[in-house]
Amino acid sequence: MTVSTFTRRAVVGLIAAAGIAAPAAAEVDFSGKTIEWVIPFSETGGSAKWANFFAPLLAEELPGNPTVVVKFMPGAGSTKGANWFQEQDHDDGTLLFGTSGSTQFPYLLGDPRVRYEYKDWNPVMASGTGGVAYLNPEDGAKFDGSANGLKDVDFIYGSQGATRLDLVPLLAWQMLGMNVEPVFGIKGRGDGRLMFERGEATIDYQTSSGYLKGSAEMVAAGDAVAMMTWGALDADGNIVRDPTFPDIPTFKEVCEATEGCETSGEVWDAWRAFFVAGFPVQKLAFLPAGTPQEVIDTYTAAFEAVVARADFADISSKRVGKYQVFTGAEAQGALGTATSVPDEAKTFVTNWLQEAYGVSLN
Repeated sequence: MTVSTFTRRAVVGLIAAAGIAAPAAAEVDFSGKTIEWVIPFSETGGSAKWANFFAPLLAEELPGNPTVVVKFMPGAGSTKGANWFQEQDHDDGTLLFGTSGSTQFPYLLGDPRVRYEYKDWNPVMASGTGGVAYLNPEDGAKFDGSANGLKDVDFIYGSQGATRLDLVPLLAWQMLGMNVEPVFGIKGRGDGRLMFERGEATIDYQTSSGYLKGSAEMVAAGDAVAMMTWGALDADGNIVRDPTFPDIPTFKEVCEATEGCETSGEVWDAWRAFFVAGFPVQKLAFLPAGTPQEVIDTYTAAFEAVVARADFADISSKRVGKYQVFTGAEAQGALGTATSVPDEAKTFVTNWLQEAYGVSLN
């Protein structure tokens, strides 16, 4: 399976072909215990909202109904927290760690600051997400479904770093011929939204959970203008409109309407590869190395029970969006897609980072 052909159906097919069955949970009891779910970003971003959504649901389904507390360890675009988690070896199931595309991308690009290895961790849940880019009202008035009227505007963007998930919007805006100057160093996308709200930034993007929680209100009030989503993948791997935001055009649509932007060729292939690695499987929950199989099985069963709730589709669509949730063996298969991109895409992005931002990964 390649990144360009990733779909949920393909993942499930591979699992079935391999003869992998979901294990039954052994007797594990978390009564009276507190589980710490560490998020390597600030408490204002989409990952925080994702974990805070799932945490109480998970607590209801784990045996013994433990308290699940979400804690934050921001720094270096999530590398600080991921490096810390790599050193943990909890075997009692009381430590859970959440990552996003901003953790995956430095790993994929060989960032020298990365000292973590995904293969050592135990994925128990993975979920997709989307992203929405938006403009301030003045510049939004120039947006007509294309970026043709935005090419003479100088934009400011609050960024976690060009090697993080932000490379997807940064490369997209460059492909559209827009002049977007990133201000690097923010600790989470929620901080980027705050910069936008204060007028310190003139363009922003949020993952779906962050957009639903805060940015959508600005758009509804006329204080921001939705520009585009990154889209979603259909069963055949085609980019289609995001099911959470069906009325907002995709980047592919905006690119097709914009002079000089191409949806084929080397640049497009690189953008698409990192979009697929960063969004259809965007957020993952891990138990640390050394976790006993019975604890892994217990978490798998608990997350499966969360997804099986009669009200899950309704409440999740309002909080984190309408996206696939993977558990157990499917989560392991999804992790493989999230941490694999073609060498050609890596080479292009590595060269682009050096040329555009002076970022060297050697």
